Amino acid sequence: MTISRRDFMRMTAGAGALSAIGQLGRTTAIAAPNGSYRAMVGVFLFGGNDSWNMVIPTDARHAQYLAARGTVGIKASQLTSLTGAPYALHPAMAALRPIWDEGSLSLVLNAGTLFAPLTKATYQSRPDLRPMNLLSHSDEQAHWQGVRARDFATDGFMGRLTDKMGVSAVPSMMSIAGSNLAVIGKTSSALVLPSTGTLSRSGYSTASNAANNAKNAALTSFASGTGLGEVTDASARDINASYSQATTANTIISATSALDGYFVNPTTGAALTSDVARQLMRVARMIDARGSLGHNRQTFFVSQGGFDNHSGQTNGGNNDTGVHANLLGDLAMALAGFHRAMQSIGMAENVTAFTMSDFGRTYRGNAQTGTDHAWGGNHLVVGGNVTAGGIFGAYPDPVLGGATDVSSEGRFLPAVSQEQYLGAIARWHGVSDADMPYVFPNWSTWSTGGLGPLGLFKA
Repeated sequence: MTISRRDFMRMTAGAGALSAIGQLGRTTAIAAPNGSYRAMVGVFLFGGNDSWNMVIPTDARHAQYLAARGTVGIKASQLTSLTGAPYALHPAMAALRPIWDEGSLSLVLNAGTLFAPLTKATYQSRPDLRPMNLLSHSDEQAHWQGVRARDFATDGFMGRLTDKMGVSAVPSMMSIAGSNLAVIGKTSSALVLPSTGTLSRSGYSTASNAANNAKNAALTSFASGTGLGEVTDASARDINASYSQATTANTIISATSALDGYFVNPTTGAALTSDVARQLMRVARMIDARGSLGHNRQTFFVSQGGFDNHSGQTNGGNNDTGVHANLLGDLAMALAGFHRAMQSIGMAENVTAFTMSDFGRTYRGNAQTGTDHAWGGNHLVVGGNVTAGGIFGAYPDPVLGGATDVSSEGRFLPAVSQEQYLGAIARWHGVSDADMPYVFPNWSTWSTGGLGPLGLFKA
């Protein structure tokens, strides 16, 4: 990956002038004592995951599920059953069954963007209480990452969370999925790392000859310029800090790591090559290097794309295979490999990975064996500190047009808001009660009357 000047400026908030500014108003909200390391790893499924085929009821509701899902429904005999639970995973997600059996996987049912608690009646009568521009990819991605359901967000919950942390030479917030709203704070931003290759200076060459030497000298002079005024000096400090961060990151992501050996297909033993696996592999390396980086809290954003499947989601009359099955299989194997890697370094109880997505899909499959944009959806939380066998939220009435369907196609009104879901992870991560409204601007709506954060974690 080549770093442009814009990339450098985006990476600079962890050090230099912006970091100095960022000290203003910071609290000790996430001042973790030594030995209490924790990391949160958000996996965003871009395009809107059909999570009704990711978590599927296995009791009497399965017949209703099949009747409503139509062209994309999966038979009970094909499912990945979950011991002791009335739910199963997609057949392609068998890699996560051992994680469930050991008590390190929880399910969050029908979560989504909400501005205020809604019933179907209040949804229909109070459009002023609905999130803006529902069903829009870009708006719902912003709502999930910015957590402002009725406003335009310029920063995200991971960035605001990091605003409350101490500053280190290498930012403790990292994205392996490019620059996203979630990792932009009011005073901090992420170190953006590639999923393959290393970071390098744009235009800089390691080959030594007269032309390259002159070009390199000019680039270094530009980056190190001093005595030209405060703005230039501040820019030079930030650019040099970013070069230093890139050098440190390159050392970690380019070295041989035993952790990579956990990212394998559990059936064939072949190394995983999906982009989400490569991203989580790099997250594992950064967590393994937490000591040398000086981090006792880390925040990561990774992603998987390709979930906007209006057609051809399943393989025709064979609904346990096809595009969606391949995506979920890659996701399950990557999450399982990441969890095993964390166990190998004794960090499984200190790390929590969780999914997010634009929205759920329509419960009713369409005539093209696909699904369309909807609202609430199911999510996965993986980590050694989650409640064993945890199932949170409420599965919707699977009858189309039922009590929580705001259409006739299965666009379900969420049972769980982002604040209840993501807020639980933020609290576990160490955000204080006083700082929850800073990280989640609409927190007061969800912090009382039994609407507070889900009990995702062990007491």
